[in-house]
Amino acid sequence: MTGSIRILPDDLVDQIAAGEVVERPASVVKELIENAIDAGAKLIQVDVEGGGVGLLRVSDDGSGMSPEDAVLAVQRHATSKVRAREDLERIGTLGFRGEALPSIASVSRFSLVTRTREALAATEVRIDGGGPKATKETARAAGTTVTALDLFYNVPARRKFLKAAATESTHIADVVLRAALADPALHLVMTRDGRRVRDIVPAQDLAQRARMLFPDERLSELVGERDGIRVRALLGPPERARSGPGGLHLYVNHRPVRDRAIARAVAFAYGSVIPPGRYPTGVVWIELDHARVDVNVHPQKAEVRFDDARRVLESITRALASELGTSPFRAPSAPAPADGFRGADFWTDRLAGSGVLASTPYDRPAEPAPRLEVARDAPAEDVAATPTSLDPRGRFGAMRVLGQAKRCYLICEGESGLVLLDQHAADERVRFHRLRAAYDARAVSVQHLLLPERVELLPSEVALAETEKATLAELGLDVAVIGETTVAVRGVPAIARRASAERLLRDVLAELGKTGSRAFGDAIDTALATMACHAAIRAGDALSPAEQSELLRSLDEVDDFASHCPHGRPILMEIGFAELARKVGR
Repeated sequence: MTGSIRILPDDLVDQIAAGEVVERPASVVKELIENAIDAGAKLIQVDVEGGGVGLLRVSDDGSGMSPEDAVLAVQRHATSKVRAREDLERIGTLGFRGEALPSIASVSRFSLVTRTREALAATEVRIDGGGPKATKETARAAGTTVTALDLFYNVPARRKFLKAAATESTHIADVVLRAALADPALHLVMTRDGRRVRDIVPAQDLAQRARMLFPDERLSELVGERDGIRVRALLGPPERARSGPGGLHLYVNHRPVRDRAIARAVAFAYGSVIPPGRYPTGVVWIELDHARVDVNVHPQKAEVRFDDARRVLESITRALASELGTSPFRAPSAPAPADGFRGADFWTDRLAGSGVLASTPYDRPAEPAPRLEVARDAPAEDVAATPTSLDPRGRFGAMRVLGQAKRCYLICEGESGLVLLDQHAADERVRFHRLRAAYDARAVSVQHLLLPERVELLPSEVALAETEKATLAELGLDVAVIGETTVAVRGVPAIARRASAERLLRDVLAELGKTGSRAFGDAIDTALATMACHAAIRAGDALSPAEQSELLRSLDEVDDFASHCPHGRPILMEIGFAELARKVGR
């Protein structure tokens, strides 16, 4: 059959391209701020109405464009930043593809007003939904203003997938925050529905900018260099680490990126004082030769690729570790190795008074230990979802506890041998079982706080808290959004009432916010596991004989017990009496 293949019309091609570049209003703001920075702007204002769907306007005081360039700029693949193929190998600008303006113009009622410092008048270019251009002279100071009205008005399928206006606004605020961290000399202003919500004034340097934007974080400045990789970081102490990399802002050659491999390299530099799967808070700026970085690997330029990723990541880890005073290849409390790492000095010198100890157990983040609360203390509403009368002949309940080793392991005598039980992993498994049963029945008990706890979050985290408010409530977290970057925690799951409300919320949001192929039910299970971990007995907690026995009996409640905690760590190890006899030669 012939005639089935045809060339797509230009307006449809532009809308398809826009689907890659313009995912949501925040994507528009990101592209326009990057263009403004490339134009040398020092003042950038972002105006948002209706979550960016009604109106988006980005104004700057940059170099502006001539009338000829203004007309060319709204055509696809028109750019001033790349001249030849070789330029793609050393990209030093934030934009380079020439797709942003035509993509935005194809899905909005678009206008561009721009003027160079030498021109007598400004040029205005108007386009509605990728249609014909209308050009005229107008008035404006030097610089550029881009306005997008009624975003996605001609692509209703895309528009219906957007979130609430408040949620989209917080995503835009997150873009503004990331831009501010890229360049301390920038003055960024954001208004939302006519109200100024951000006014980020210029800072002296990157360190002052980071501390200005994260006043509640205890950030220590670190500067290192290895193999041509220059690293500057403002990082928080290990007890502030989170279960996801959302609190760690990463920059490569001043470009904000989301890269889990780099985040892991940063976390690895802390050695064993941050357990696997957790990440520090703060900002890391990485600089290296532009030729060693490929920035053209993601439609929204959110990812990069290195020429020798393994070497670059190792250099990042070692550069930070040498400043942190840890070696990523040994415990922080080990003697300093020959290459100059200083053992645990960072924790004693830089974080004096923070409560951080070099000997912190690997599975216990450095924080004041909560008062002991064994699983039997769960409120009646949660326990009601599980058997209330345990068979004394159950496998674990029938064991005899011989003692507690290192305040971490229970040594038990079973019918066929000795059992070594990890007390934290075991209690976590019990609490997870109870929480999941209560969640399935939509009956998780809530402990309301006498005084709500204010928690400062990233704008993206606030957006997630608002979007998933009903889910959080079903998990036992009563959360209210009270500002662009602030929420109030009014209640926590009763079974986790002694855990830190702030850290619990941060970790649960990190799990709910992870995207990809994971089903939502899996995200809920992981969030429940996170809450169980926060509530569980800790390594280092001394248990009375009665509490030890109660923990064993509680394990018999778990009908799907598989010898592992919800995070996959083994709960116990068995040594049969026959094997023990062979070991000692009996």
